[in-house]
Amino acid sequence: MNRFLLIGVNHKTAPVEVRERLAIPESRLPEATKRLAGQPGIEEAMIVSTCNRVELVARAQNGTADLRSFIREYFQVEPCTVEQHLYEHREREAVRHLFRVTSSLDSMVVGEPQILGQVKQAYAVARGVGAINSHLDALVTRAFAVAKRVRSETAIGASAVSVASVAVELAQKIFGSLEGRAVYLIGAGKMSELAARHLLAHGAAAIFVANRTYEKALEMAERFRGQAIHFDKLYETADKADIVITSTGAPHTIFRREHGERFLARRKNRPMFFIDIAVPRDVDPAMNELDGIFVYDIDDLQQVAAVHVADRKKEAERAEEIINLEVERFAARVQSSHVVPTIVSLQEHLENIRQAEVERLRGRFGQVTPEQEAAIEALTRSIVNKILHTPITTLKSAAREQGEGPLVELIRRIFNLEDAAAKAAKSGSTDD
Repeated sequence: MNRFLLIGVNHKTAPVEVRERLAIPESRLPEATKRLAGQPGIEEAMIVSTCNRVELVARAQNGTADLRSFIREYFQVEPCTVEQHLYEHREREAVRHLFRVTSSLDSMVVGEPQILGQVKQAYAVARGVGAINSHLDALVTRAFAVAKRVRSETAIGASAVSVASVAVELAQKIFGSLEGRAVYLIGAGKMSELAARHLLAHGAAAIFVANRTYEKALEMAERFRGQAIHFDKLYETADKADIVITSTGAPHTIFRREHGERFLARRKNRPMFFIDIAVPRDVDPAMNELDGIFVYDIDDLQQVAAVHVADRKKEAERAEEIINLEVERFAARVQSSHVVPTIVSLQEHLENIRQAEVERLRGRFGQVTPEQEAAIEALTRSIVNKILHTPITTLKSAAREQGEGPLVELIRRIFNLEDAAAKAAKSGSTDD
């Protein structure tokens, strides 16, 4: 089905230690996407990279392309590091997986809305570097429509558990009450902003924001009526916060055990809660060994969120039914598109014959009245349409059943359409 391929890792198949090895920062996504699209055998490509997944979506020239080789070479990882964690889908199953991802059925938190925006960003990047055109464009835009339908026809997103709500739940367990607690945002990302909003809504008070780009820190601090901090002052000020939400995109940890020891000493051992939603991780797991410091990374949050998933099971089942139906519709549309060039060639072939015969008739009868001209046109067009009806409907029906290949060749040979089909293929209008 249009030679779609998809390969990747996600929160279900790979722990955060593996996902962080494959994470692509936003600044590098255009270059990575362009490089993927330039690989042998790949015609179109897109990369979805979030804290919970890294997926390569491609359309291959002959249905095969070595995406695993790209992963090994681009990320400089040994096969044994990632091979067991990879999943790979082709054709219809690749379509189904992308529909499920975009509709938030494959998310850590089923029903969360962020993934749709993340896929849209990946799509925009791919279009921006010229890595997407007709076929993958049609697939991804259809995935957006399917996600919209799932959200409008089910309640899967209603009261959805999110990273933000899980953060509140965990913070309340640690501190009892969030009243008057100080929150420190490190990185100005959307997820950390959502988590901060939830914490403030539940009583948290002061908020500090640090970002490598100070202007972004100022913007977010203004939204929360908080205080922007220069990033180079991070270690001098982090101990002011009870709750630290960090998501920087740094290639290595920015908080290590020695930092935690200093923070606890300044706080006189009052507890600190780190919510690390970065991939790669911002907080060294060794920080969790310190009494009084609680660190939860993205996989820890997943385990907490899983407790709430059962509440939306029926809505998820309804959403899966929609996905199944939409996959079949998309497959039928793709299959039908394969026979369009032959149908067009057949119509043009018979129309040329009709016009030639009408011209020959004019030469035999001489001048005809407008009424006679109209009658001849109507009669000959009617005959051609009746001749075309059966082969065209048969082609379309066969396309839906995915058995159109032999029939297309038979129709071409019967009506001598090989030349027309070859011409269409050369111009890029066929897709066999």
